[in-house]
Amino acid sequence: AHGVRLPATAKWYDRRDSVFIEFLVEDSKDLQVKFEKSKLDFRCVGGIENIKHQNELDLFDSIDPNESKHKRTDRSVLCCLKKAKAGIAWPRLTKDKAKFQWLGVDFNNWKDWEDDSDEDLSSFDKFSEMMNTMGGEDGMPDLGMGGMEGLKEHDSDDESKF
Repeated sequence: AHGVRLPATAKWYDRRDSVFIEFLVEDSKDLQVKFEKSKLDFRCVGGIENIKHQNELDLFDSIDPNESKHKRTDRSVLCCLKKAKAGIAWPRLTKDKAKFQWLGVDFNNWKDWEDDSDEDLSSFDKFSEMMNTMGGEDGMPDLGMGGMEGLKEHDSDDESKF
């Protein structure tokens, strides 16, 4: 039928500060990718058969449209959506819980970065950890002379490293 647009097959994965979606369209042309605050509109004409594709997504959370980008290759179009709030995991790509036939998870690139030690702790976590290790017996930083002694001892331990 004329004017019918089929969704392109896509797969996605989550990272700390962005979400990646790859639309698996070979030899795409007339590509239009529109990023909005919580929407993605993808359109292209695909392959030898000139199939018109359109994927409209209501995203799980908001993104920064100005920082989001896409990159076309002969095999696919990769979109990088910059999260408005970095460090918030997206359990799914869309606001709607519905399963989309055309959308899958990119398992090669998927990482549960929340419980992954490879990802650096955020500065907040590092800071709380530092507070804990410097703390006195009761978890409060000990600001008395004892605390100063403790720090001095700690310093002399470190000298062997240098």
